[in-house]
Amino acid sequence: MRAATIRDGSVVVEDHADPEPAKNEVLVRVRAAGLNGADIMQRAGRYPAPPGEPPDIPGLEMAGEVVAVGPGVQRFSEGDRVMAIVGGGGQGELCAVHERAAMPVPENMDWDSAGGFPEVFTTAHDALFTQAELRAGERLLVHGAAGGVGTAAVQLGSALGARVTATVRREEARPEVERLGATVIAPEGFEEHGPFDVILELVGAPNLAGNLRALGMQGRIAVIGIAAGAKGEINLAQLLAKRGRLHASMLRARPLEDKALAQRLVEKHVLPLVESGAVRVPVAETFPLDRVADAYERFTEGGKLGKIVLRMAH
Repeated sequence: MRAATIRDGSVVVEDHADPEPAKNEVLVRVRAAGLNGADIMQRAGRYPAPPGEPPDIPGLEMAGEVVAVGPGVQRFSEGDRVMAIVGGGGQGELCAVHERAAMPVPENMDWDSAGGFPEVFTTAHDALFTQAELRAGERLLVHGAAGGVGTAAVQLGSALGARVTATVRREEARPEVERLGATVIAPEGFEEHGPFDVILELVGAPNLAGNLRALGMQGRIAVIGIAAGAKGEINLAQLLAKRGRLHASMLRARPLEDKALAQRLVEKHVLPLVESGAVRVPVAETFPLDRVADAYERFTEGGKLGKIVLRMAH
């Protein structure tokens, strides 16, 4: 098979041996695969693949058709449309994935949307509802809301009945994020719009002080992105006074059982919203596999709304 391949800080297309499904795995002919910040970090040598995953083929999410099943598979059969979170290897023409790490693709979802769905919607749902315990009627602030996880979080919060505020740096992107269900503001002075019950931090340490000022009583700050910086000072007195909670999480390195549980919750609570049209995957741009280097450059340029997706030619 052909696959995106990381070589000496660059991403190129190379031939690889076809993967084979092991016990409880399905082999997927990949149709589309989303790009994520972790792929950019892996290209730069700062985020190696977890043990057991392809060390040189990036890609944390993909969608396609099951073409073979390993021993013991029960959830899927050949020909099924699936999408999945993987620890790596998603950006190739074939990908083997444990059946519990895969989800069915709704009939009304195209391949581009399915390829960009699993990582960002699972991350957003897990952070907002499992970890931060967001409830209907609460006030949610989403930082960096124009990206993949941000657009997912805005839609999920709005669908639940939360009152969603979103920071978006680019003025021209704000109307589209508003249409997803948020009141959109500039990042500067965001704390003046609080207090917030839940703050989803997708930007990083520069927002830390403002987040503490904007946090409501018994509020929760969930950190899942640090692109703008990882180190900052925290005023513990403010956190104590508000009886607040600050926590962080990443999805890629979790064991299979954790990922499987998170995805079963997405199947139960989010896929019906996809089927009804209440939530969607905004796709900023698509690239064929042969232009994978251009796709990575487009991702790093910023200024996009939603996902960058690779398309596989079969």
